[in-house]
Amino acid sequence: MATATVTRQPLFSRPRSHRGVWSWITTVDHKRIGVLYGFTAFGFFLVGGLEALLIRAQLARPNGHVLNANQYDQVFTMHGLTMIFLVVMPLSAAFFNYLIPLMIGARDVAFPRLNAFSYWVFLFGGLFLYSSFLLGGAPNGGWFGYAPLSVQKVTGSVPFLHNMDYYAIGLIILGIASTVSAVNLVVTIINMRAPGMSFFRMPVFIWMALVVQLLLVFALPIVTVALFLLLFDRILGTSFYIASNGGDPILWQHLFWLFGHPEVYILVLPAMGIVSEILPTFSRKPLFGYPVVVLSGIAIGFMGFGVWAHHMFAAGLGPVANSAFAVSTMFIAVPTGVKIFNWLATMWGGRLRFDAPLLFSIGFVTMFVIGGLSGVTHALVPHDYQQTDTYYVVAHFHYVLFGGAIFGLFGGIYYWWPKIFGRKLSNRLGKWHFWLMLIGFNVTFGPFHILGLQGMPRRIYTYPANMGWDFWNMVSTVGSFMIAGSILVFMYNAWHSRKHGEIAGNDPWDARTIEWMTTSPPPEHNFDEIPVVHALDDFWHKKYVEDKSGKLVPVPAGGSNGDGEHTTEAHGEGHGGAHGIHLPSPSYMPVLAGLGLPIIGYGLIYGYYISIVGGLILLGGLYGWAFEPGTE
Repeated sequence: MATATVTRQPLFSRPRSHRGVWSWITTVDHKRIGVLYGFTAFGFFLVGGLEALLIRAQLARPNGHVLNANQYDQVFTMHGLTMIFLVVMPLSAAFFNYLIPLMIGARDVAFPRLNAFSYWVFLFGGLFLYSSFLLGGAPNGGWFGYAPLSVQKVTGSVPFLHNMDYYAIGLIILGIASTVSAVNLVVTIINMRAPGMSFFRMPVFIWMALVVQLLLVFALPIVTVALFLLLFDRILGTSFYIASNGGDPILWQHLFWLFGHPEVYILVLPAMGIVSEILPTFSRKPLFGYPVVVLSGIAIGFMGFGVWAHHMFAAGLGPVANSAFAVSTMFIAVPTGVKIFNWLATMWGGRLRFDAPLLFSIGFVTMFVIGGLSGVTHALVPHDYQQTDTYYVVAHFHYVLFGGAIFGLFGGIYYWWPKIFGRKLSNRLGKWHFWLMLIGFNVTFGPFHILGLQGMPRRIYTYPANMGWDFWNMVSTVGSFMIAGSILVFMYNAWHSRKHGEIAGNDPWDARTIEWMTTSPPPEHNFDEIPVVHALDDFWHKKYVEDKSGKLVPVPAGGSNGDGEHTTEAHGEGHGGAHGIHLPSPSYMPVLAGLGLPIIGYGLIYGYYISIVGGLILLGGLYGWAFEPGTE
């Protein structure tokens, strides 16, 4: 019998190591990439939190001297950029990368190497932004980068010639990472669902992930155009945003917020999806109104592109435009309110278990309601005229993004940690973490409403002593250190659980979705056999059936669930049935290609010859990508 042999090409051979640092650098396994996203984003979270503490230390007392004006502007700008682009978005991406294939019954994502490429581009983009601190000055024009301030190369008498160059190039690089990841995940969700998993049998988390990816695909090109025009103004001397030369600085605001408001839902919808999985599990009830929750998420994504100008009510757009966007802003509160009532109805009458995941989910709902209600006040144009550029607005978006996104993401961390690492986090420490964070959060950001209504402007680095703002600023600073303490509790919990956490088992929460059918942590191939889905919450129906009185009773292992289907042990148990499963091989090329992008960015700032080097590295990585063996 003839046998086929594969000739290895040394230049393009695939890595063989499955352990050690190199195995992580070259991995294309969606689970490992999800873990990389998560730990990297948490590292940036600590940095962004330190920046927040510096801001609060500076503002704790009048005439603060912790930071000077230029230092404050840099820390303030980098705090916003970090928390939005380097923390909340990649933390959501960590959940998407790890969970989407598991929750739809797939072996991996559609394009594993593209998945690895997106992570490395994200990491290098974040490091590129932070390298600016060492190379003359970080971005200092706010995370929103308003022109014409962002076009200027001199701030007062201090030249920061390249600070906003790092802003524009860094965000373009991060946008590339998010865009390729979004395309990959859209294709994965649409094409790689398990047999029987129709769209309306998908978990809500998968629906929200799909909406988020589509928002990214359509919103990121808009801000990319805006950033390129800003870069052209700064580097090539064009005048897109310079009014004295015929440009229009309001154009930046339109382009930025046409991206920026969908971005709010890019940040919040993942947490909504997470909460929609946690609440049914810990209420021991199906999600109330599943189709309505799904359609509300879709409506939020669609309507998110029609409200951007409420950020610009004071920009002089005129009464007709202001009235139209005021109405659309009120309308978008409706699908959000629908979700909230569905979540409440899910918990109503349920057998609630107040473990850490449920506490963080309830915290998300309550804090997001407060942020949403304060947001509706911004839809009233005369009211917004009084609030805009005050700390009332700062209170609003922190209740939405921290009270919403961060609380929801921490709920997801406590919920899926056992699946990822095989051990539970301490529930006792998790409750300490929750209450410290909840109290610290409200002590920090609640006073911002009062300060805003008292007239304290945003974006100031100090204030005089006779304004009446001293007390509430000190209270807010105390609260910020309480939040920091809660994060220390979480870090100790994570460290302690490595060896001392309770062994999780496959299904520690008695959950409803199919990722809990496999082992904890899952094998590299996810499932020994691809599951066949027969219903929404299919795993729950495999475990329970109603008796004659309508009471749920467990189905014995190997017994019938009432539909003629026989239950089996969880797929992946013992990893014994995985022979002959094809998995993609690791690759050097994603990290090599990703490395070229920041080098191109440095070249645009310091000399085009550096860009040539970066371009060659990028092209070399893509060439190797194209010609390396498909698998080895």
